[in-house]
Amino acid sequence: MKTAILPSVRIEPALREELERALNAGESLSAFVEASVRESVRRRLDQAEFVQRGIASLEAARHSGHYVTAQDALHKLEQRLKQARTAKRRKSTPAR
Repeated sequence: MKTAILPSVRIEPALREELERALNAGESLSAFVEASVRESVRRRLDQAEFVQRGIASLEAARHSGHYVTAQDALHKLEQRLKQARTAKRRKSTPAR
């Protein structure tokens, strides 16, 4: 498969200056743009997949009639957070 060239994009000089300051050592503008485009595409695909899973979950809940309330979901998350904090405290406390 042949490679393709992305279209040129006009930007304000101030943005170009910020972009050049943001480049890592040895990184080219082209490499930065390619990485940014790849990241953006991946994020959009991930977001679309997330939405599709949500729609499928909603349809399954409608079909089964089984729903989880927001209150129940938050309670479960709070419990998991509490357990994680407890585990973290245990790890950071030196043994005697």
